[in-house]
Amino acid sequence: MEQSVSQPAVADRGRSLARIAIIDRVFHQVTRAAAIAVLIILGGVIVSLVHGSLPSMKAFGFGFLTSQAWNPVTDNFGALPAVYGTIVTSLIAMLIAVPVGLGIATFLTELCPHPLRHPIGVAIELLAGIPSIIYGIWGLFIFAPFIQAHVQPAVISAFGNVPVLSTLFAGPPYGIGMLTAGFILAIMVLPFIASISRDVFETVPPLLKEAAAGIGCTTWEMMRHVVLPYTRVGVIGGVMLGLGRALGETMAVTFVIGNAHKVAPSLFAPGTTISATIANEFTEAVGDIYTSALIQLGLILFFLTFIVLACARYMLMRIEQKSA
Repeated sequence: MEQSVSQPAVADRGRSLARIAIIDRVFHQVTRAAAIAVLIILGGVIVSLVHGSLPSMKAFGFGFLTSQAWNPVTDNFGALPAVYGTIVTSLIAMLIAVPVGLGIATFLTELCPHPLRHPIGVAIELLAGIPSIIYGIWGLFIFAPFIQAHVQPAVISAFGNVPVLSTLFAGPPYGIGMLTAGFILAIMVLPFIASISRDVFETVPPLLKEAAAGIGCTTWEMMRHVVLPYTRVGVIGGVMLGLGRALGETMAVTFVIGNAHKVAPSLFAPGTTISATIANEFTEAVGDIYTSALIQLGLILFFLTFIVLACARYMLMRIEQKSA
């Protein structure tokens, strides 16, 4: 009787294990195919960009990166103003968004009253859901006139006689320009930095904070010597995510940067970025050289983003090695 009962049970158990093994193999193959598909798509993007850039590479060579020319009539193009504008506006955005985002995360995790933490956190996260074109319209019709009327004249007057700053903040107050674009980008990337920093700050064990408070640390000292070292990997990841968004932003920057193909030392001067140049001129590109120059700008942006992410990964790897 026991043998007749145990044999069906063993058979059912065997069929269950076989079914689980089949499901596991299918899951393994599906996930591996997904990973390979990502690599194939990435490789296809790179090949397409390189192939489309070949006419421009042959026509201009390395001089494409150092030239300020942009004349569709004579098919004379250069990437320097777009690359310069992309880097400058992204740096301005990071200089503003990183300290503000970390401050918001600190306030929400350590100083904000508990009933207000969730509403404020949701409000900050909602900023990430606003379409970029809305930021652009707001920047053009609201923020840029405010900058033109109240900020730029005061800054020009304050730093007019300072040797370096007089050049950095020179020129007529247009309102639009690289500084305005940097401010708009800072507002756009702020939710990413603040939200990720808040989430990683909340992972710090309360025991560590209590120990810091027990030896007399202030909130600033606790954040500097306990929370930030414990969460530095996550914070750097959030900053790099925001930087990637700033480098590739298109519509908001196109509205407020002025779209001028020139390199100007003043942050008040109009400029352009790689994304803004492509968005403005791709539909009007006539001829192989013109189109190829725009595709080569996209290739430059791709490698610029790749370099930034590679540097971030290397930095995180060094931090993990030191921690170990």
